[in-house]
This record gives sequence, structure tokens and C-alpha cells, in this order.
Amino acid sequence: MKKFAISVCAGAVAALSSPAFSAIDQRTSHAMHEELIVMDTHLDTPALLVQPGFDIMHEHTYDSDFSQVDVPRMNEGGLDGGFWVIYTPQGPVTEDGFKSARDTALLRAMAIHNMVAANPDTFALATEPDDAEKIVADGKKIVYVSMENAYPLGEDLSLLDTFYKMGLRMVGPVHFKNNQFGDSSTDPDGPQFDGLSPLGEALVKKANELGIILDGSHSSDALLEDMIELSKTPVILSHSGTKAVYDHPRNVDDALLKKLVASGGVIHVNAYSSYLTELPSDPERRKAFGVLMKQMGSLSDMTPEQIAAFKAQRKQIEMEHPAVKATFEDYMAHFLHILKVAGPKHTGVGADWDGGGGVETMMDVAALPKITARLLAEGYSKEDLADIWGNNVLRLLQQAQDYANSVKETAKE
Repeated sequence: MKKFAISVCAGAVAALSSPAFSAIDQRTSHAMHEELIVMDTHLDTPALLVQPGFDIMHEHTYDSDFSQVDVPRMNEGGLDGGFWVIYTPQGPVTEDGFKSARDTALLRAMAIHNMVAANPDTFALATEPDDAEKIVADGKKIVYVSMENAYPLGEDLSLLDTFYKMGLRMVGPVHFKNNQFGDSSTDPDGPQFDGLSPLGEALVKKANELGIILDGSHSSDALLEDMIELSKTPVILSHSGTKAVYDHPRNVDDALLKKLVASGGVIHVNAYSSYLTELPSDPERRKAFGVLMKQMGSLSDMTPEQIAAFKAQRKQIEMEHPAVKATFEDYMAHFLHILKVAGPKHTGVGADWDGGGGVETMMDVAALPKITARLLAEGYSKEDLADIWGNNVLRLLQQAQDYANSVKETAKE
């Protein structure tokens, strides 16, 4: 049975710090990792659940189908679950766009529920902070639900109630482009609202009232500052990095990180290579992928034969124009700097699995024990590891729900 805390003696930490990291030390580190409740706050795997031929219960490999999460690899990497993402790409900010995105998001939410219903001995839906420990004690995987890009809500915030009833406990207002809720960090047209829009401010209030954690990943700096200021509960960055290591719009600088920490928030470190370090440009690879995506359209609409053809063409592109990935050391440079600034009670893991994450020697969740081993080698304690891997995000969920409960009690008076 997993526990939140583990015992690590000073001698073990010293051994892990040694350049001669032996096989027995690795086994010790792995055993420690297995004792923790290990969660990732940004699992994009629900996008694969609707793909013909993908079975979450069977072992896949990144080389065979580019997937990064399944039950066998979760078991190998000691991943107990986390937040499974309802992701919808940004489309036109119109009534038709809202309706299409709403339908996509509802189908994605249903796919998560279907995964749990089809495998009740393996997965369990989690909605309360205490659920995580209970689910792990039952030998199952934790399924909290989050939403990346609130675009599907349109201008009708009552839809947030609907998704809340479906288990939603975390929501991020924006993605790659600006939308009705505010500004993205990466919109090529620049800011539209200089932070949250009026509707975005209403979204913050509504999420607070329901007990949903607000996620600032993908938000512009101004939007994140607005959320920190307006939210009655701490904000999360579910998958982000630090500009101090690599100055990318998707990362945050130390000043903003300190504001997040001062408000009680948490940053979970992303493993998306192009946000970690400067990578060489490959125009031919980019062109080939552009042509492929234009030809194939949406994976969720493909037949099994089309999926197979898509993967075969993608493999061909990978052979002819192999991707250059960031290294594990690039990832840890972000992680260790964030720990230095934010501390272990405000840091976690959100590697963006099945959403573009992965670095050399850590291309799927089976490799997660590497993070624990490295943090032990850096001298972080049993309590630190328990906080980083699970306690911090559960604290945020508890604070969100405590506030929502206080609102309900006030309304009764």
C-alpha cells in the first residue's frame, strides 16, 4: 500500500548524491518512489481514448504509436494517476465555434468516464481531496478531471456546473490563443484584454464558488496576475516552466513565480521540450507535419485504417527529420530552479504527457522514478517528495472546496 510519506535516512541521500549511483541505490530510490502517492497534474491521454486501436489497459510504446501513458507503463513508473484533461483546441469565438467546442469537450469528458466505467478494478473517479489516498489504498488509479482551455463554455458559465457534476475540479481559461476569457501567452496577435476579460473575471468567481482550482498555464502574465489577485483560493500552474532557465512565453519569471507562491499557489514542471531550451529549427520537418495534418484532419474522426496510415506517415517523417528533444538535465534545470525559488511546498510535476511532453531518457511515464532519484540525490527529504508528487495539488483542491463550502454556508444564513 502506498503512503504519503516515506523514511529516508541521511546516508541514503548521500549515496544518491554520489556520482557512483549503484544498482542497489537505484533500487532503493525506486522503492521510495513506490511508497509515494505519485500524481501528474496534466495528462492529455483522454485524447487517445477516442482513437481506434488505443487501449489504455495494454502496453504501448512511444516508438510504436507515440503514446506515453497506459496502465502497464503507469505501473512501471509508479504513477498513481492525476488530472486527466478535457482539451479542446481554440477555434473561432462565435456561437458556432462555442457549440462545436462544447460538443467536443463533452465527448472528451464522456471518454474519461467510459475509461473508468469499463475498467472499474483499475480506475476510480476522484472528486474530493481525500479520494486520492482511498483510491490508491484500493489498488486503483486516480482520475481527477481538468479542462485545458475553457473555450467550450462559450459565454454560458452555467456549463461549468455541468462539467463540475461530471467531475471537473480544475480549469484553465485559455490555450494557444486569446479567447472570450482573456489573453494567451502565445497568441501571435498579442494581448486583447491585457489580462482577464470581464467574462474571465466572472469565470474566476464561478470556479471559486464551485470549488474548482484555477489553472494559469498558457495564460499571459497579465492574466495570471489577475487570477492570483481575484481568486479567493490559490492558483495552479499545472504544466509550466521558468523563464530564468529559458525565456519562453509559456514560462514564468521569478517575480511572478514569487507572487504565485505568496498567494499559496503551486507550479508543476512541464517537460515540453521546446519550452525547456532553445532547439534547432527544422523547416522541412515542420513543413512535412503541416502537410500531414492538413491531409489527415482530426484523429478522433479517423477510421482504424486511417489511424494506421497516419502513424505510418508520421514514422516516416520521424525517420527523415528526427525531432531534437531537450535532455533530462534541461528538464531538471527548470525543476531545481523552481524548487530554489518556490520551495517544495509549491512545486509539482505536470509533464504534459500525450500532449507533447517528454525529454531524452524520459519519453513516457515509465521513466518517472528518474525524477525521484534526482531529487533524492539533490538532498530533498521524504516530506518534500510527498508534497511534490501529490500533497501540494491536493492542498489546493482542499482549499478550493473549503471556500466553496463557506460560500454555500453563507448563502444559507
